[in-house]
Amino acid sequence: MKLDLEHSDGKSWQEILPYDGSARLLPTFLPRDASDRIFAAIRSEVPWTSHDLVLFGKKMTEPRLSCWVGDTGVSYTYSGVRRAPEPWTKTLDELRYSCEEVTGAKFNSVLANLYRSGDDAMGWHADDEPELGPEPVIASLSFGDERRFDFRHRVSGETINVVLPHGSILVMSGTTQANWKHRIARTKRSTAPRVNLTYRFVHAEQNHA
Repeated sequence: MKLDLEHSDGKSWQEILPYDGSARLLPTFLPRDASDRIFAAIRSEVPWTSHDLVLFGKKMTEPRLSCWVGDTGVSYTYSGVRRAPEPWTKTLDELRYSCEEVTGAKFNSVLANLYRSGDDAMGWHADDEPELGPEPVIASLSFGDERRFDFRHRVSGETINVVLPHGSILVMSGTTQANWKHRIARTKRSTAPRVNLTYRFVHAEQNHA
């Protein structure tokens, strides 16, 4: 499903991908003062944890802190690890409805990520797990230090880069996860923390919790 996102408060969406999917960015989704309050609230409300991942058959510690939050029973598997959801916090639940309003999609879960500095990162991957369906809508909110977000096409190898500002929303939809991988690379330019929230819908028929 490719979303037909309208302007929000007169501010324009920017399409990041040239083909094979959609990734639309609204750099000023939330005002600065609200983003500051949300950033502080999320960092204190969320029970951040360091997780072990299984990549290419090897166990490694995830290079960031994270937390899976969602409706009761909405578990999720990625990188070889299955997670049961933590309960919704007040802030994460309020943001869920804001994301639903602007995208027209429904969300029953969110993966919260805390990048403590530029040393924290996430390698190339796609949100293409079966429980998300063939064309998932992923609403990604960013708070704190700006980081560069990279897309790489699975066939052509073309790479697209975009900076995700404090208070921005990036909405990936359509065939994006099937055709593109994405990452947050390590950088020496970033020393301050960043929080990323990726809202998604996990289908019950694929959720074997």
